[in-house]
Order: sequence, then C-alpha cells, then structure tokens
Amino acid sequence: VAQDESSKAFEDVSVLDNEFKAGTYGGVNFSSQEDVVNYYVECYNNTKTMTVDGAYEGSPITMYKLLGDESIDVNNLLVEGQSNDTINKLVPGIVGGLFTGGVKSLSPGNSLEPKNDFQTISDGSKVDRTVSHLTNDDILACNVTDNGDGTITLQLQPKAQLLSMPGEDSQGRFFNSLGDISSVVNSISVLSFSQGTVDDNFVVNYAGGTGTIKINVANKEIVEADYVMKVHIDVQHANVAILKDKSASLDVVYKNHFPADTAYMTEKGVTVR
Repeated sequence: VAQDESSKAFEDVSVLDNEFKAGTYGGVNFSSQEDVVNYYVECYNNTKTMTVDGAYEGSPITMYKLLGDESIDVNNLLVEGQSNDTINKLVPGIVGGLFTGGVKSLSPGNSLEPKNDFQTISDGSKVDRTVSHLTNDDILACNVTDNGDGTITLQLQPKAQLLSMPGEDSQGRFFNSLGDISSVVNSISVLSFSQGTVDDNFVVNYAGGTGTIKINVANKEIVEADYVMKVHIDVQHANVAILKDKSASLDVVYKNHFPADTAYMTEKGVTVR
C-alpha cells in the first residue's frame, strides 16, 4: 500500500489523561519513560513464561496462563465527508466476513501456545512472540498509577505509524496490527476503484491507540490488560455498490482484553484443565 506522508500529514499527540511523572510507584522507582518501557517489557516477558495445562477443541495443550479476547468495530464511515446509508449497511457484512475473533496471548501474540508463538514478517524471518521487542523509541507517551493494593497500572501509547506491519514498527511491536491489508480489501466484492489499485488508493494511519496494563509488583506478573488499537483509513477513487469514484474514510478500533472470561474461552474451544 502506497503511503504518502507528505500529502496525508497528521499530528501524533498523546491521548493519555496524565503525563508521566518520575517517582516511586508500588515500591518501583521510575525516573524516565525508558524505565517504564523497560519495566513493561520485563513484566511482559515474565508473564509469558507462565503456562497452564489446557485444551483446544478437546486436544491437550500447554498454553499461556494469561489469555485474552478480541473485538473489532468500524466507526465514522464517511463518503465524501458524509454518512451514507448504502455503505453503512454493507459494513457489518464486510467486517464480519474478515474477522471471527479468537483467544489471544499478550499483544502482540500469535498463538495460545508458547511453542507456536512467533510471527513471520515481510522479509520471511520469524519474530519470537514469547518476548516483547518494544523499545523506548516506539513509545510516544506513558504514565504510571499506584493502585495501593500491591499493583501498579502502566499506560503506554506507541508512536503513530502509516501502514503498520506486525513486529516491524512502533505499532506492530505493541499491538496485533493488521499488516498489509491489500489482499483483504481486494477480497471485498462490492469494492473496486475507478482508477489505480488498492495500493494506490489506500492510506492507513495507526494513531491514538493505547495499552493499559495492571501489574502485580511482587512477582512482576501482568494480571489485567486492555489494548485499544486505532486505525484511520482514507480511500480515494472508490466504487462501492452504486457509488462511483468517491473518496471515503473510516475508523477501525481493535481491542484485546486480558484475562478473557471463561464463557468466551469456552465458546472459542479453549479450556483450562
């Protein structure tokens, strides 16, 4: 997908309620943003060493102790800057066809099982998903809260990225980013382009997403987490149903919550033994 940063300029700003303030939280000293990122990575890596005996569709597996759910919403779908009933009726079917939802390991995660938790990236190499590859340079803003009960909560906002690729950039090292959506868009039968291709006509901007992570300080275990990834998509020269050669835009919000509840896990065929 061709991303023209000069013509699609955007301002990457913090959406967090509070700025980072150096100090001691839950007995842990944080003097800089880098300290927060490093502590998150340490606790992420530690949490992903924790496993339980489970089953997937009846077959025994060794799986992560902390597993989560996922959901996706499409909002603010506009054609030529206006809401359009024809398009709005098409969206649930398009999204439903592309997304089934499953059980996830800590973001970015690719499998319930540590042995299968890796990501093949664009150059063909594999990225180990049992550890975090997040760096301080990936993070735009953060803060820390002492919950007063032996836990602290970190909030992290990764820097914006045009067309994020899993494991390869600030968004892809923090979220389950969508990667190259060209093939997905090409599979939408009601969508075509009056000129050019998907690659020419799509701009995909990841910005404003956050992670909220609660950590048990005593054993550096992540006990609860919410990842909210936000993606804004601009489309040019689109033909959708009866509409020809239109510009359109939409917002995608992808969420992971940890831990997933038992009912969700059971529905997806995952049980703890």
